[in-house]
Amino acid sequence: MKYIYEAPEYPSFTWDSEKIMGLLARVSVAEGRMLGKMQQFGFGVRQEATLDALTEEITKSSEIEGEILNSEQVRSSLARRLNINLEKETEPSHHIEGVVDAVMDAVRNYGKPLTKERLFGWHGVLFPTGRSGLHKIRVAAFREGEMRVVSDNGICEIVHYEAPAPEKVQGQMAEFLHWLSADGNENPLLKAAIAHLWFVIIHPFDDGNGRLTRIITGMMLARAENTYLRFYSMSAQIQKEKKKYYQILEQTTTGDLDITGWLTWFLECLGRAIESSEEIVGKVLRKAAFWQKNSAEIPNNTQREIINRLFDGFVGNMTSGKVKKIFKISQPTAIRMLRDLVDRGFLEVRGAGRSTHYVLPDEQGQTITHF
Repeated sequence: MKYIYEAPEYPSFTWDSEKIMGLLARVSVAEGRMLGKMQQFGFGVRQEATLDALTEEITKSSEIEGEILNSEQVRSSLARRLNINLEKETEPSHHIEGVVDAVMDAVRNYGKPLTKERLFGWHGVLFPTGRSGLHKIRVAAFREGEMRVVSDNGICEIVHYEAPAPEKVQGQMAEFLHWLSADGNENPLLKAAIAHLWFVIIHPFDDGNGRLTRIITGMMLARAENTYLRFYSMSAQIQKEKKKYYQILEQTTTGDLDITGWLTWFLECLGRAIESSEEIVGKVLRKAAFWQKNSAEIPNNTQREIINRLFDGFVGNMTSGKVKKIFKISQPTAIRMLRDLVDRGFLEVRGAGRSTHYVLPDEQGQTITHF
């Protein structure tokens, strides 16, 4: 036997219950504590935290696959669906709107069964042109060809995994989708971990399997928590641990039906993702407190947007050149606005010469601990 699905008892996965149940209990406690703490905050704060978490979830999930999405477009698209008013919106591309639609359908409608048609809809918006890069692929339909996960070491091609033959995909996906929607006795977090692995094993599409795996995982976690509000990003944590993620998947898919190693890694990664919710919520609270105190002091919309972008995690350094480009103003005007914010204590200058850039003051950049 070379791959896990070749075992006669597949997909009857097994694991070390004693080891997994103890870890599962610890993660469940952390999850419950996080959700309980979040109830202390108003709905607006929870919506804003959800906006940040889902923005991370979508951008980092694509980044794992090497696709870089414009985070401001993602944020604007999500904000409209969450009924959050942004001072300055960035018009999203058709592709980003589709990806956001799929993720929002997964987490908002977490209680609905995942049917083949619904899954095909998600796949379709990931590839609106019917192509992955330069290659034409089957969209909104299961693959009809072999599927291999390979890498090239410069000398030869290395096959890390070969998915089930295409003629087996239809039946295996029917079994998977039935299990996913059935009311079983599995712990919901454990079911999320198994669903993630099982979908990876089948690899039912020509492309997009990784992103769809993480969308399904997000749906299952929302189902486990019984809320569409998200306060952490599993994909962001996976991106941080990407090397180990691929290693444990390869070890599991080329092993026997004992998936203890995978479940251990997934639950530990989930625990670390939950811990990161402190950072997301802390940022939202710092931003809310800042504007509650200073809103009347900064009536200029461009200056307000500069500060909001820094609070929202502006990628790279905020320079006068970037302000000029983003807001389509002159360089002298950009410099004047930034210096005015510095003079009034709302920003600080870092670097010198060509390296000059602007940041929020240290007290605004510190994480407020609530968990």
